Amino acid sequence: MSDQDSVEPGAETRAHPQPPMPRVALVGRPNVGKSTLLNRLCGSRVAIVEPTAGVTRDRIAVPARLMVAEGERWVEVIDTGGLGIVDRDDLGPHVEAQVDVALRGADMVLFLVDVRDGLTPPDKQVAALLRGADVPVQLVVNKAEGGDLEWQAEEFRALGVGGEPVVISAQNGEGMADLRERVVEVLPGAPTEKPGETPRMKIAVVGRRNAGKSTLVNHLAGEERMIVSEIEGTTRDAVDVVFERDGETFVVIDTAGVRKRSKMEDAIEFFSDARSMKTIRRADVVVLLFDVTRKMSAIEKNLARYAIDRYKPLILAANKWDLAEGQEPEKFREYLDAQLPGLSFCPIVFLSAKEGLRTDELIEVASDLFEQGQQRVPTGDLNRVLERALEARQPSAKGYRIRVRYATQAEVQPPTFVLFVNDKKHVGKDWLRYLQNRFREELPFHEVPMRFVLKDKNAEEEEVSKR
Repeated sequence: MSDQDSVEPGAETRAHPQPPMPRVALVGRPNVGKSTLLNRLCGSRVAIVEPTAGVTRDRIAVPARLMVAEGERWVEVIDTGGLGIVDRDDLGPHVEAQVDVALRGADMVLFLVDVRDGLTPPDKQVAALLRGADVPVQLVVNKAEGGDLEWQAEEFRALGVGGEPVVISAQNGEGMADLRERVVEVLPGAPTEKPGETPRMKIAVVGRRNAGKSTLVNHLAGEERMIVSEIEGTTRDAVDVVFERDGETFVVIDTAGVRKRSKMEDAIEFFSDARSMKTIRRADVVVLLFDVTRKMSAIEKNLARYAIDRYKPLILAANKWDLAEGQEPEKFREYLDAQLPGLSFCPIVFLSAKEGLRTDELIEVASDLFEQGQQRVPTGDLNRVLERALEARQPSAKGYRIRVRYATQAEVQPPTFVLFVNDKKHVGKDWLRYLQNRFREELPFHEVPMRFVLKDKNAEEEEVSKR
């Protein structure tokens, strides 16, 4: 990976980017290396790269820092699905529509071709489409590793679009300096600093396939950002979308639908599943979206447990509530509590992503959970609650007296409490669950997971009790 290209951790896709950061769209037939080039420009593995045509379906856009002779410049690079693709799920028209939207919002197009395959009929089809583009187009001849194939780039001049070809290897980084200079030459107004505000929080939307995640993201973003199809598993990458609500900036992350590992068909699905788990780990709040017309499955249960075990505030989002004829919220909550034992503290929102029903409430609840996770309680107040809890129930161990000396809050997000005891190995999980419930009742952490750390005078390592 070239040290000339980098992206800050947690870079996001912008539904409504703040000018003047220009957009550079990567366009070409399937499997010419667009996702590899995106990863190279941005200095991180943003897009899934797998040698199967049609891996990228949604538009994936990431702010990228380009280092050129004049210094640092920022652009937003947009990866797109391959033009003309018809894959096993027959999503060709959806992908082409996404590319069309990307082109209409782009300030420059990088038209990628594969020097190893030579000039192909699909390349000519893409070129015909780009001749009508209203923005500058640059022809980029990819996969020229070692420079031995540069002479073959000349045949692509016959396409009649894109000007003087820039020959690169996105895989190895060869020719990238020339490409960066060309982009900045075409886009002299690219800013020298990354525009945009730091988002208030990151909200991960996770769930089973076809639960309505992309529909929800599109509604929040206010545009058809994600492909929405009745075909399960449409989204394969974890795609970040930035949107604004009441003057504040949020990031919502759409993830690939999770399925049982035994049913994963290929490497693409494996990487998509891994991205979903990674998304949970980097989120501030997790939305578990599920279809109320389908029974709760082991997939939802595992996702919920994965989030809580990592102390992530969790919202149970009951989607398609408008189709739940005869269902009562109270009864459905009882059903969820039975299906997801130990998670009764997690709030539930009954919504319809398709109709936009209660999606505003979802953001309000997420904001409230985020605030709860950032609360800090004074040590005096904390120990008064601890004292009352001990008066009602002492920790017990056969033949051993357990003394809890005092507690202090060590961290926020998640709220982390250190309990100083005489011997931590005798403090049981049942009593810790009792104490957590008491804290949840009396402290401002009603709906978020809490972390407890036990310390005694002999402790050299911390022992963590998870909810």
